[in-house]
Amino acid sequence: MTEPSPKGFRDPETPKIDPTVPHSARVYDYLLGGQTNFEADRKAAVAAGAAVGGIEVAQASVRSNRVFLGQVVRWLAGPAGMRQFLDIGTGIPNDDNVHAVALAVAPDARVVYVDNDPIVLAHAHALLNTAPDATAYIHGDLLQPETVLAQAAELLDLDRPVAVVLNAVLHHVPERDDPYSVVARLMDGVASGSYLAMSHLTDDLQTEEMRALSQSVPSEARYMFAVRSRADFARFFEGLELVDPGIVPIDQWRPDEWDITPEGRYHFGAVGRKP
Repeated sequence: MTEPSPKGFRDPETPKIDPTVPHSARVYDYLLGGQTNFEADRKAAVAAGAAVGGIEVAQASVRSNRVFLGQVVRWLAGPAGMRQFLDIGTGIPNDDNVHAVALAVAPDARVVYVDNDPIVLAHAHALLNTAPDATAYIHGDLLQPETVLAQAAELLDLDRPVAVVLNAVLHHVPERDDPYSVVARLMDGVASGSYLAMSHLTDDLQTEEMRALSQSVPSEARYMFAVRSRADFARFFEGLELVDPGIVPIDQWRPDEWDITPEGRYHFGAVGRKP
């Protein structure tokens, strides 16, 4: 007898996982010290590390991006008063996922996760079981924002403010897919008072390393790096009110303790509010 899916779990059909093809979520997991990755992912991570000056630099940058995510979610759930979160590009579940951070601040928070990696789908049952009434998971595509919003509406009230979290995901979306329109459509679908929280790789800070990183991706990989300038990153926030300190390297966004050096600054981060 098939075990029923947990509450909030949308699983029409589990896609096949190909361990020979690197995926960004699993590469990210390896750099964070996780175990949910394959040899192809580890090789891709090593190549990425070589591009930016060593695997340790890549690991520090990825860890710092997680710190930034935690800082942002704590601020959103705390001073900003947010109780609804839509995290797109969830990645492999960790102890510091959005719902864990948000619920520690606001026990009545609700979180919908969205990702398109089959291995994230495979782990989503465990992710949801940690907070079954507060979380839902969608195996969905960022490039279909209307579908994502329609499914998210099963747990979230889109007539009330939602924090849309796009952490280190849009630099995997090339210009031909018009990522600016994707973000605009997401924010059009949520209420006034909603927030957009983002981090994104940039070539403004470490130009040569970013060029090498873009070229390090294996040809068979199911991801790419579309690093963008500060001006391009700012376009995602058009029509939104930037929260202080605005667009900054992630270690400068309301800094706490950061495991990163100035040479390892590869991401811009920002939070904007929909008026």
